[in-house]
Amino acid sequence: MPTPSLPAIDQLLLQRTPLVRRTIGLVAGFAAMLLALHVWNLWTSRQAVLNDTAVSTANMARALASHAERSIKIGDAVLGEMVERAEHGGDGAALLRIHERLQAITSATPELQELFIYGADGSRLATSLPSTLPGTNADREFFRYHQSHTERTTHVGKPIRSRSTGVLTIPLSRRVNRPDGSFGGVVMASLKLEFFGAFYDSFDVGRSGTILLAIDDGTLLYRRPFHASMVGTSIANGPVVQLYRKAGPVGTAMLVSNIDGIERLYSYRHLDGMPLLVAIARSQAEILDGWRGTVVNTSAAVLIAVSMLAWIGVRMVRQLRAREALSVELQRARAALQAHNLSLQALADSDGLTGLANRRCFESTLAREHERARRNGLPCALLLVDVDHFKKFNDRYGHVAGDDCLRRVAGAIAAGTRRPTDLAARYGGEEFAVILPDTNADGARAVAETIRAAVAALGIPHADHPAGHVTVSLGAHAARPALDGSAALDWVRAADALLYEAKATGRNRTVARPA
Repeated sequence: MPTPSLPAIDQLLLQRTPLVRRTIGLVAGFAAMLLALHVWNLWTSRQAVLNDTAVSTANMARALASHAERSIKIGDAVLGEMVERAEHGGDGAALLRIHERLQAITSATPELQELFIYGADGSRLATSLPSTLPGTNADREFFRYHQSHTERTTHVGKPIRSRSTGVLTIPLSRRVNRPDGSFGGVVMASLKLEFFGAFYDSFDVGRSGTILLAIDDGTLLYRRPFHASMVGTSIANGPVVQLYRKAGPVGTAMLVSNIDGIERLYSYRHLDGMPLLVAIARSQAEILDGWRGTVVNTSAAVLIAVSMLAWIGVRMVRQLRAREALSVELQRARAALQAHNLSLQALADSDGLTGLANRRCFESTLAREHERARRNGLPCALLLVDVDHFKKFNDRYGHVAGDDCLRRVAGAIAAGTRRPTDLAARYGGEEFAVILPDTNADGARAVAETIRAAVAALGIPHADHPAGHVTVSLGAHAARPALDGSAALDWVRAADALLYEAKATGRNRTVARPA
């Protein structure tokens, strides 16, 4: 009979309704969770792309700053020689020798466009050009600057177009004094803008990226993409200069350019001891191009997954595999970017002339090894190495030969540090440093003598050296900071004092003793 069966059917319907609701709720909840996770993943991957690019641009800015510093220091060294010759010159024969010397320097230095020595009235006394042109440069900004400023440091002037060649250049200049200290003229070395442009073009900043070189007062020296009309204009009110004035010498931020209105991720760096600012930037749109492709792909996949949740099955597995493949590709891209960052870091930590670690890398390594020695109770040694009579070598053979000498000496020093934990670095000028972890005074002396002998074995001729060839003097200091409480700076002072003793007692020797 049907009547008794009705309560059983109603019972089944009542039981089915909560199950359907629970299923709908479960599917809806799972879909909402999946969508939330998807949005979170997109956001974090976006931040990761921006962060990785920020690290990359910061490293590139460090490389740009190192390049500019090297170029300015080369110009500064040339100016130093020019001031010496200008203040201690003589008759026409001396000026002829100066002229020949300036031509030799310019031909051997790709950064330099022209060299000039000006008299107190702005007339050209000597030049690297084939002949001395008539006229005066007393109206130039750099000349007027030195007329009113007595300091003898190098001045980075506003960019100019050469009246001799028509080439855009950056003038570096120094004041020349008469014997009584009054103004006697100016020496000027001009750096080619195109030299910086060629280097900047080697960086991949995308179609809408940019690279800037400016004086820190906002005067633009170079901008990629290059437009000659922009050289010398002011970007003092631009976002990069404003950020530098607020945040300090190093920074990274997303900024909108006043020039073209493009939003870019900028990394800038102010040169140490120089009034220059470098910046590099990639457009946000290009940085996120790949990420947007990932957004489209993963969003489509998630929507398919959500629509197929009621069906549950193979398509979900296929979608997960697609997501996994996308994740692998993203990891590969990230690994490649990290490898690129490491190569830029290595470039920023190495000395451009010798290939050894630079001063920055040396100081950070010394602090780290000092802390490790203090913590573990182990000894650590520091060598300071100085090339004997190097100024006389430079004066006799020239800066090009001097650079080659430093490279060969650096090779001998590097060969003497055989352990992976040892660090050989260029400390400055003709001075080098070697960090020897887990090494006592006897070990430090042995390594120092190996280096000294290796340099002597090079047999680099040095006519102004009593030995007739290039030698080095070394100061070797070993310490146990856990016992003597010495600081890393104390090691440098002690090694420097020992180096001074080695030079004072005859050079071409090692003076070593423990703390």
